[in-house]
Amino acid sequence: MADTKREIERKYEAAIGDELPDLTVVGGVSAVVDQGIAELDATYYDTADARLADASLTLRRRTGGDDAGWHLKLPVADGVRDEVHAPLSDTVPPYLHSLVRSRVRGAELIPLVRLRSSRALRRLVGADGALLAEVSLDRVHAERLSGGTGTADWTEIEVELADDGDPAFLDKVDKKLRKAGVNRSSAASKLARALEETGGRPEPAETGMRLPPPAPAGRPKPPTTAGDHVLAYVRAQRDAIVELDPAVRRDVFDSVHSMRVATRRLRSTFRSFGTVLDRRVTDPIADELKWLAGELGVDRDLEVLTEHLRTAVSELPAALVTGPVRNRLRSWSDARRGGSRRALISVLDGERYLDLLNTLDTLIAGPPLLKAAAQDPEKVLAKAVRKDFRKVAALVGEALDLRPGHDRDVAVHEARKKTKRTRYAAEAAAPALGRPAEALVKSMKSLQTLLGDHQDSVMAREALLNLAAQADTARESTFTYGVLYGREEQRAAATEAALPEMWRTVRSATDI
Repeated sequence: MADTKREIERKYEAAIGDELPDLTVVGGVSAVVDQGIAELDATYYDTADARLADASLTLRRRTGGDDAGWHLKLPVADGVRDEVHAPLSDTVPPYLHSLVRSRVRGAELIPLVRLRSSRALRRLVGADGALLAEVSLDRVHAERLSGGTGTADWTEIEVELADDGDPAFLDKVDKKLRKAGVNRSSAASKLARALEETGGRPEPAETGMRLPPPAPAGRPKPPTTAGDHVLAYVRAQRDAIVELDPAVRRDVFDSVHSMRVATRRLRSTFRSFGTVLDRRVTDPIADELKWLAGELGVDRDLEVLTEHLRTAVSELPAALVTGPVRNRLRSWSDARRGGSRRALISVLDGERYLDLLNTLDTLIAGPPLLKAAAQDPEKVLAKAVRKDFRKVAALVGEALDLRPGHDRDVAVHEARKKTKRTRYAAEAAAPALGRPAEALVKSMKSLQTLLGDHQDSVMAREALLNLAAQADTARESTFTYGVLYGREEQRAAATEAALPEMWRTVRSATDI
């Protein structure tokens, strides 16, 4: 079984032979408690060409100290990582292996570097005896196990914030360390330093495995052509899917929604910029992205709908809630959610998903560019955005011309989908078009929210009819479901009434 903790730390350079500076003078520190010396032995695993290291991920098997076992560190922000811990075993735990699958694909994880460290540990505690941070002086010996034969030795200082500690405390420690002549480390991790000092990054392995291409060294070249801008946006969405994979597997809040949005952005980009990227190549990929979005949406859509209905019930006066409405809603939701989480993980573990990631890599490495890709981005991208906006205008106009009912509901939903596409097209074009595209993104987001409220009402009414039918079969009162249905009708009507004014505002703000 694996558990996760948030790690917030800073690393500092130290000369061999140095000792820890006096930290009793750090503000808020009442005592520095000596925890003795621990001998740590860690073997870092990666692909032969260090795919995890390139993405700032580290996977290690460590003995010694009080947390022996397997550790996978996932970057969150500068100096902040989530550390997933699993018990000690001889091979990489399957769960940790799954968390790096989007990076390593089918490649083998092998021992890359061994680090043996003698760690002198100190605890900084406050006046109340509470732990503020742990400071360690690590004397490290690195040995290359694959891709080189070098060794290296160095000393470094680590300062790790206590769980739920105030990150501002690290600034106080930093100030004292710098005053003592200790500087921040230029290496992001021990592994990164070990790789550089024992022979550098390994060459790509001759394994025949298709892996995501490494990021180019140095600053990326600024986009100049229409193709550059579209590919930059495509690359960002591909990266988002790969980076969100472990978060989705760990059920991190909003990760499923974020990955689903990335798939939608990709599909929209392929369709909006069909003059830049050949749709004969991208349409099959878009179909697979639609499949993935559908799998991601099963649990998400139900979660949103259930929360909406629960809120609606809670807002009713008690006299209008008759029968076991809340229990009925809970059992209805649980019956539909059952197995959806397992089904999603099965999708992420499947070959179809892996093939999609590989196909996206291939597309980016050798994009199917058309003639317009080499042309002026302002002209090409603006034309595509205007085309999408005209489709939104036609669908909004169609919806406004229809009488309330099923046909209008369908037209509003179609307008919402095209609004999203226009928003994403404007996002891709914003670096080239500037403020007009940024303003359109904002307008489309507002329109999308309004149309989304209408669609939520449509879905809620369908669910309420289903709930009422179940309640009737069980001989329960259906009164409350009727009340809620009526309120959802009123909500939809209010949205439809607000649409003309919203549309006039959007049109007046559009300048592309």
